[in-house]
Order: sequence, then structure tokens, then C-alpha cells
Amino acid sequence: MRDETIGAFLDSLAARVPAPGGGAVAALHAAQSAALLAMVARYSTGPKYEQHADVVERVLVKADALRTDALELAEDDAEAFFAVTETYQLPQETDEQKTARSEAIATALAAAAEPPAAVIIAATHLVAMAEELLPVGNPNVVTDVAAAAEAARAAATTARLNVEINLAGVADQAVRDRLTATAGEVDDLAARADQVTAAVRRQVGA
Repeated sequence: MRDETIGAFLDSLAARVPAPGGGAVAALHAAQSAALLAMVARYSTGPKYEQHADVVERVLVKADALRTDALELAEDDAEAFFAVTETYQLPQETDEQKTARSEAIATALAAAAEPPAAVIIAATHLVAMAEELLPVGNPNVVTDVAAAAEAARAAATTARLNVEINLAGVADQAVRDRLTATAGEVDDLAARADQVTAAVRRQVGA
């Protein structure tokens, strides 16, 4: 996926195929958020920003790492979804086959919920980084901080849907509880993203 052109990816997304879908889109929202934060950080270096160089450098390093991680999550999501579709094709003619199929589906659904859950966690970090960078970054690219926060919000809210749709089929209660808790963090994340955007709009006089 990372080596596709944007046009080729959109063609795949629009096609009648199981994946890529919303999960991959969520991860790519996170990747774009990370890229925007890295760009703002790179525009916030030099003597003028020396007082906050440690914050800028920390954001830059983490944003570059999260961009790579998010691309991997997009690929992981597509692979996990294909794995789910394969389990539904398993035979179910005997009781043993039905049991094995049910167990395979539950395992595959739990695995499919992991990439979007990781996207939510990444988005939480991205919003926190936007909050850090906003007061110290280059004001000429301040709207890109808001854009990064909005992309992180889109990543999280989209990923939450992909976690929730798999939850009903997850048999392991501990896994269900962990995934539910992760999805439960999204409303707070979205509110924080709203605050970043509102602060930027005030700054630019909107």
C-alpha cells in the first residue's frame, strides 16, 4: 500500500473488494496528521524557536515515527480484514467444523480489531502533540496544527467504528474489555481536537 500512487489507492478503495476500507482510511488519516505535525515542527526550528527546541524536536521525532507506524497499520488492517473473510468461508458441515469455524471467526475478529485500536492510540498521541506544538510552533503554519488535529480526530472516530463492529464477535472477555476501553477514549480525544482547532481559529481571527 505504501508504494501505491494516491490514484491507485483510491481506485482500490472505490472497487468492490473487501479491503482496503474504512480501517485503512483511518490509519492514513493518522499518517497525514503525523506528517502535518512533522512539517510544522520542521518550520519551527532555528534561533527564533530555540527556547522551545526540545519540544519541537520531540514532536518531530515522534511524528516521523508515527507516520511510519500508521502506514503499517493501514496495511495490517487490510490483511486482518482479508483474514476475517477467509474464516467465513470455512466448512460447517459437521459439529466439529462448525466449532472450529466459530473459534476461527472469533480469533480473526479480535485480530481485526487490533489495528484500529492502535490507530486510536496513535491519534491520542497526535492530538497531544498538536496541543504541545500549537503555542510554540511557527505561526505561519498554525493552521496546519489544526489540520493535524482534525486528521487525528477523523482517524480516531473512524477507527472506533472498526473496533466496535468487531467487538460482538470477540470471545475473550479481557480482550473485549481492553478494546472497549480504547474505543471509549475517542470522545475525549475529539473534544481535545475541537479545542486545538478553536484555538487556531481564534489565533487567525476567524
